[in-house]
Amino acid sequence: MTGEVLALIEKLAAAHSLSLAEYRALLDGRDEEAAQALKARAVPVRQAIYGRDVYVRGLIEISNICKNDCLYCGIRRSNPHADRYRLTPEDILACAEEGYALGFRTFVLQGGEDGYFTDAVLGGVVRGIKAKFSDCAVTLSMGERSRESYQYLFDQGADRYLLRHETADRAHYEKLHPAEMSFDNRMRCLRDLKEIGYQVGCGFMVGSPYQTSGTLAEDLKFVEEFKPDMCGIGPFVPHHDTPFRDCPGGTVELTCYLLSILRLIHPPMLIPSTTALGTIHPLGREMGIEAGANVVMPNLSPVTVRKKYELYDNKICTGEESAQCRSCLEQRMASIGYRVVTHRGDIKK
Repeated sequence: MTGEVLALIEKLAAAHSLSLAEYRALLDGRDEEAAQALKARAVPVRQAIYGRDVYVRGLIEISNICKNDCLYCGIRRSNPHADRYRLTPEDILACAEEGYALGFRTFVLQGGEDGYFTDAVLGGVVRGIKAKFSDCAVTLSMGERSRESYQYLFDQGADRYLLRHETADRAHYEKLHPAEMSFDNRMRCLRDLKEIGYQVGCGFMVGSPYQTSGTLAEDLKFVEEFKPDMCGIGPFVPHHDTPFRDCPGGTVELTCYLLSILRLIHPPMLIPSTTALGTIHPLGREMGIEAGANVVMPNLSPVTVRKKYELYDNKICTGEESAQCRSCLEQRMASIGYRVVTHRGDIKK
């Protein structure tokens, strides 16, 4: 680690801000010593706010039907080999009931951009969960919608919305998405969500095709300026039925380096240690927590559909029952000195 990199780490820890050029220098100067220095500053910052608590979210993957054709995604519309499914509103509520009995107090409804889930249908699902479990938070991760749609779903009781921006660099965005998708619209969605009053999550893939330290620096600057409540990052993992099937994947090392940086950029942020991290390394989720993350998201989807929600290859935990997922994560977090907590886990501002 050079003196310049150490100075940048100290500056970020103190000011929670760097210039674009400084973020790039911090990324270009990455080595094991720099990673340890970032971690040594990020973890105490996280523990000062959240202690050793790790928030758990119950993930319900409600549909793998998607109108979009993102080049990196296994459920892209032009993948003829995807085994499509859609949960009914009754299925979704049953997942929430099972999760509630296991102690979950946040449910994340995630799916492709499936036209079946109109405002009326999705709003009814949100109302149903909130009516039965009024002490729970409902998070939606259902892609790009109109401002009116976001407002309606918020009015029905949705608390949070996750929408990864994927990259804050326009040219990079256009290399990852088909021509009919718009960088401007993705950013519009995030602004609308924040203005409406959601707790908003953005995020990006680490090691995606065409990504550079320059594009990653733009991601970090965007997070700094946007100040989301949540930021989800995970390594890019190729899927065999996409145009990026032969591209190299992201690494645990760079992902954890970025997790520490994100914690220092916006200390109260809720940051998951993702399933993708656990997919590329057997201790990936533990390493993410030890780098500064504080959220894990076990799967509450019916076991019969878990393998079908395949955004990338070799996804873990596709055969486990919900109780197994919960128990496994509790043991994993305890092994590194952390404890899983099941309350709503709102951001502490």
